[in-house]
Amino acid sequence: MQQRSILPSRQLIIYWLPALVAGAFIWLTFITIGQTPFVRASGLALVIVGVSITIRRFGAIIACLGGISLALSPAFWSQTGGATSFVPATIVLAMLIAGVMSLVVIQFLKRPYLALGIGVVIFAVIFWSQIGTPRSLRLTSLMTAWLIFLLMDALFKSNPRPDEKPPTPIMPQQYMGILLLLGIGIINDPLFGLILPAVALGLWLSQTKIPIWYWTIMLILVGISIYGIVNSYINPDLWHTSALLAHQSGLTTPYLIADGWREGLRWMNLIGMSITQFTIIGATLSIFGLARMARWYPVIGVVLMVAYATHVLFGLVYFGADRAVLIMPLFIIQMIWLAYAVYSFGEWLFKLKRFTANQVQIITGMLFLSLPTYLFIQLVSNLS
Repeated sequence: MQQRSILPSRQLIIYWLPALVAGAFIWLTFITIGQTPFVRASGLALVIVGVSITIRRFGAIIACLGGISLALSPAFWSQTGGATSFVPATIVLAMLIAGVMSLVVIQFLKRPYLALGIGVVIFAVIFWSQIGTPRSLRLTSLMTAWLIFLLMDALFKSNPRPDEKPPTPIMPQQYMGILLLLGIGIINDPLFGLILPAVALGLWLSQTKIPIWYWTIMLILVGISIYGIVNSYINPDLWHTSALLAHQSGLTTPYLIADGWREGLRWMNLIGMSITQFTIIGATLSIFGLARMARWYPVIGVVLMVAYATHVLFGLVYFGADRAVLIMPLFIIQMIWLAYAVYSFGEWLFKLKRFTANQVQIITGMLFLSLPTYLFIQLVSNLS
């Protein structure tokens, strides 16, 4: 009888390789230049792996460079650093167990999303118990990256382009994984519920019959999120303060001010923060990428716009010093749009019939390489 290997298939390794390369490179960068403790660097690197694998369908080079660009952006890099920490052997052992269990589930049960869920949960428990606390910003980033991956992967298949494969409903392990990540994220920080409207809209537009009990749990999570936001981020003494005066005085407080969304200075400040992450050219390309995605994948375009809008609203009314990190989903989505813009440019070049597919990949890769190169130079100059 032929023995079955517990290793993943060659095609699966090739597909994941760019994301793993980006994660490994950034992990080393966090450890060395960022002087980040082992577990924290590992968690942040897993965020980059999640973002890179989300945009992997746009090309291997784009996936790798996109993840690296996000990691080198000012908001993401601000999560690095910290005192040197000792890494117990149990942490390393548990991480190895999580990886082995994931491989076994993939090979024998053919359930990659179940394996992903197992791995994420085990790592989240380790990450939380060792360096995390309730409202851990890094754990929120980790859950956000992988939730967006699961949601977009499901929507690409359930709402494909007309020239792609026929639509297929979301698999139970996919929407169960989404619910699992939502639960972990909201328990950690109620602000994770800001992505709930986009997730609910995506599931509703996926042409998938989802059980009533699933929507009931979603409503419970909405209630938990709203209750947590009211208790954690609203101070009655500040809620009705003038956002204009608060902004002009440079007020920094971890609470919301109700009329922040109506002040033009807050809008300009948030736009400037967005431009700072990926430069004015990158921000412009992300708008172009949104337009193209809304054209070819309207459901995904709308879902990402809703997620983006909820975090923009929060960014306008929140006056905390950690605002850039709390709205990290906004920058993750912006990177997805930016990556799709580069991909669309490559498609346009290929349609000119003057370049081969390999030449197009090289051209777009060289152009995209300018972004992480610029961000890295800026980073080094700021550290020196």
